[in-house]
Amino acid sequence: MALQLRPNCEYCDRDLPPNATDARICSYECTFCADCVETKLFNVCPNCGGGFVPRPIRPAREWRPGVCVAKHVPSDKRVHLKYSVEDVAAHCARIRDVPPEKR
Repeated sequence: MALQLRPNCEYCDRDLPPNATDARICSYECTFCADCVETKLFNVCPNCGGGFVPRPIRPAREWRPGVCVAKHVPSDKRVHLKYSVEDVAAHCARIRDVPPEKR
């Protein structure tokens, strides 16, 4: 099963195409841009409390049969935070000093 490759930052709604090198995901595939992860979320997923890693790039070219962005199309469903900016800030501030592996 391939990652959804969500098309936008859930915080600022910035476009994050499949080849975006500044896309970050948590283990639940919550997707944010690197700028929001670093300056607003402080490496705390506002949805699950986990940390972030760079989202992999799905190959544009079909190097192996059936495996490329054209064969496993990224999601076109834009996702937005279900929490207020104030709630996200409080949540992130509460646990940002706890390393992701200990959350």
